[in-house]
Amino acid sequence: MSNPLSDMDKPDVIFCIGTNMTECHPVAATRIKKALKRGAKMIVADPRKIQLAEMADVYLPIRVGSDVALLLAMAHVIVRDDLHDHAFIEERTLDADQFLEHLSEFTPEWASTITEVPAADIEKAAKLYGAGDKGAIYYTLGITEHICGVDNVQSLCNLALLTGNLGREGTGINPMRGQNNIQGAGDVGAIPSNYPGFQKVDDPESKAKFEALYGREMDGERGITKVKALNLCGSEIFAMLIDGENTVVSDPDRKHCEHALSSLDHLVVIDIFLTETAQMADVVFPASAFAETDGVCTNTERRVQRLRQAVPPPGEAKPDWWIICQLAKRLGFEGFEYESAKDIFNELCSISPIYTGLDWDRIDKSEYQWPAPEEGHPGTPILHENEFTNGRGLFKLVRYRDPAETISEAFPVWLTTGRRLQAYHTRTQTGRSAGIDYLLSEESLEIHPEDVDAWGLQDREFCRLSSARGSVEVRVRATNRSPRGTVFTSFSFNDVPVNILTGSGYDPITDTAELKVCPVRVEALDKSESDAAG
Repeated sequence: MSNPLSDMDKPDVIFCIGTNMTECHPVAATRIKKALKRGAKMIVADPRKIQLAEMADVYLPIRVGSDVALLLAMAHVIVRDDLHDHAFIEERTLDADQFLEHLSEFTPEWASTITEVPAADIEKAAKLYGAGDKGAIYYTLGITEHICGVDNVQSLCNLALLTGNLGREGTGINPMRGQNNIQGAGDVGAIPSNYPGFQKVDDPESKAKFEALYGREMDGERGITKVKALNLCGSEIFAMLIDGENTVVSDPDRKHCEHALSSLDHLVVIDIFLTETAQMADVVFPASAFAETDGVCTNTERRVQRLRQAVPPPGEAKPDWWIICQLAKRLGFEGFEYESAKDIFNELCSISPIYTGLDWDRIDKSEYQWPAPEEGHPGTPILHENEFTNGRGLFKLVRYRDPAETISEAFPVWLTTGRRLQAYHTRTQTGRSAGIDYLLSEESLEIHPEDVDAWGLQDREFCRLSSARGSVEVRVRATNRSPRGTVFTSFSFNDVPVNILTGSGYDPITDTAELKVCPVRVEALDKSESDAAG
């Protein structure tokens, strides 16, 4: 996030796209509600009429996978109506002339044919965002889990650069992270192209720095993503360690994942529960949970926070870092002689430019938002206030492209997936709570009532949901929240393994799966099949 969570109640105009914040980030969403009560205006772009849409001044019910077309047309209107920030563009960006010329062809009328949103509404949204003094953009996985996820994010960055909505209070590009420490995971190098601190592994200076630290030669080549690793299981990869992730349930194309993992000679899983993925493992190491562990968490707003052990871990459970260090030592690697989480965090601060001004003792007494580039630095709540990392903001030329698969006669319905308020991710933890299970005990498929009738379905009965990769049976829920021709369900329930259906394409840059768009067919079950499913 370029701006802190405390800024969320300060914009004049809020643009939420691809984020069901009231269900996925309900605490943060209270700040949005506070801003609206103060008088802020809100634009919401989402295929479903989520709660945010009901609060919006402009709601754009876009067809799934059409975000780039919408954002190009909004930028077109902003330039056409001279709502762009000339001074900001001149002083702080590059390649603007080429970008402004590029926008000329992407009219609201053109976008309307793709997004299925009236051109007048696209214009209204563009003018509202473009005219605001403080415009803030918020997005989540509804933007990134597409084959054009990078294009989607870049299009949002283009909008912010175009209007000068970066580097100031109440503005910014603000991704709301999907898990509590996923920002921290990226910070410490859990990305195949990066060393800790987003230092590129193929940069000679970074390579030399880490060779000096670890006293060994680094190969200097970017690693592969999990997507590619799964594709190589059984051919080039024969052993795998999965730490804290329920891959079988959360990843796309479940049958492919199960086949990949079963093709390994040796699978090791570190987790706090015996998940569906852990049940496939040859060895499972029991990890300590958050309240049983000393450590550090960096959250969605780049805030670095201490975690303090409150209770001892049960049985033989150990912290993840301890397990990994023991494995490394037994594999003959040097440099894993850490005594505590403190040792590891202080090493991170010594080698990562964004953490240089921090250490274990300093964050024990206060919270800081990186970058903190030098000792005594107070942290950086707002990014890009005076300059960008590379000096100037870069406009990127993007074009709309269709999803990997589009609807057809065989699969005439759009499926989009997401999360629900009552279930966290794959229910590894929330599924063990009787109270939460009472609130949401099973999965359902949200279908527009007119589609329920047209497809010969019955509300609260079961249907068969099929894609090119397989089928699942799921209970029908008639609701106006989903538009005609689009259905929605979550991936949280193992007994309705929706990710059997998804996974036809991946973003070519990040390998992020297109989980938000999948053509499907919805069919009624006969009575005997429905009774069996129930």
